[in-house]
Amino acid sequence: MLTLSSPHTHGSNSTSKVMLTVILATLPGLAVTTALFGYGTLINVVLAVVAALVSEAAVLKLRQRPLSFFLRDNTAALTGVLLGLAIPPLAPWWITVLAASFAIVFSKQLYGGVGNNPFNPAMVGYALVLVSFPVQMTTTWAVPIQVDGHATPGLLDSLSVIFTGASADAFSGATPLDAYKHMIDNQTSSEVLKQPIFNGWLNGGWEWVNLAYLLGGLVLVWRKIISWHIPLAMLAGLSLCSLFFGWDEDMYAPLSLHLLSGATMLGAFFIATDPVSAATTPKGKLIYGAGIGVLLYVIRSYGAYPDAVAFAVLLMNFAAPFIDAYTQPRTYGHKAARRGLIAKSEK
Repeated sequence: MLTLSSPHTHGSNSTSKVMLTVILATLPGLAVTTALFGYGTLINVVLAVVAALVSEAAVLKLRQRPLSFFLRDNTAALTGVLLGLAIPPLAPWWITVLAASFAIVFSKQLYGGVGNNPFNPAMVGYALVLVSFPVQMTTTWAVPIQVDGHATPGLLDSLSVIFTGASADAFSGATPLDAYKHMIDNQTSSEVLKQPIFNGWLNGGWEWVNLAYLLGGLVLVWRKIISWHIPLAMLAGLSLCSLFFGWDEDMYAPLSLHLLSGATMLGAFFIATDPVSAATTPKGKLIYGAGIGVLLYVIRSYGAYPDAVAFAVLLMNFAAPFIDAYTQPRTYGHKAARRGLIAKSEK
C-alpha cells in the first residue's frame, strides 16, 4: 500500500477551466483588433478553432480515444484561438485551416496529446505557414482605421478577401515593425515616424492591441493561471537589448515600437507561458523568458522576419528541458539541489 504524507492541497482548477480562462483573457485584444482592423482576425479565430477541433476529433477517433473527454479540455480550442490571433487578418482561409490542422495533428497528437508536446503547437503551425507561404503571410495585414488613404474592411469585405481571394490592396499594408525596418535604411527616424502608418509616434492601432493583451495577461497573473516570471523576463530581455544595442533610432526600431507593436504582449503572456513546452522551475522560467526576449530582438533587428515571436519561442522550447535540468530548486531537507543531466539519470 502506498502511503503519502501530508499536507495535501486540492485546487478547484481543471485543465478545462484554465484553458477557458486563458481564452477569455484574449477577448480584450480580439475586441480591440476587430474594432481597429476589421473582422478578419475574428473570422480567422472561428476558422482556426473549428479546424483545430475537427482535427483533434479525427485523430482521437483514429486513436480510439473518447472524443468528449479530450475535446472538453479546451486545449485544442485555445490553440485555434492563438493561431487565429497571430495569422494576418486577411490571409486566405486555407492558410488558417492548414496551420491549425498541422498544429494539432503533428505538434500535439503525434506526441501523445496534451501534456506531451515538446513544442508550442500554435507556434509550430504558425511557423509552418510563415515559411511555406511568405507572400500570403506578409502582405495580408490589415491597416488600422486611423491610417489615411486606406479603408478598414467591413464584414462582407473581409469574408470576400478571405474566402474568394479578392484583392486586399485597398485594405492591407505593412506592419509598423516591417515598415520601420525597411524605411530606416534611407530615412531618419523622424522622417519614418511621419509616415501615416506611425501617426507621429506609433501606428494608431497596434499599441492599443498590445495594451489590451497586456491587460488580459495581467488578469492571468492575478488569477495565478500563469506566473510573472516568463512575461517579465521576456519583456526585460527585449527591452535591455533594445536599449543597449538599438539606442540609435536612425538605425534600429525604438524600444516603444518593440514593446507595443507586433505580437509582443500576446507572445509574452499567452504564447511563451505555455505550461507544457516552457521551462517549469522559477529560475528556469526567468532564463527561458529572457532567452525569448533576446532572440526576439536579434531576429527582428538582424533577421529576415520583422516579427519573430514564433521562432524565438520554438528555439527556447528546445532549451527548456536543459534549463530545467540545471535550475532545480533545493528540495526541503537537503543542503543543495541535485542539478544537471547526472542528477536526472540517477532518478
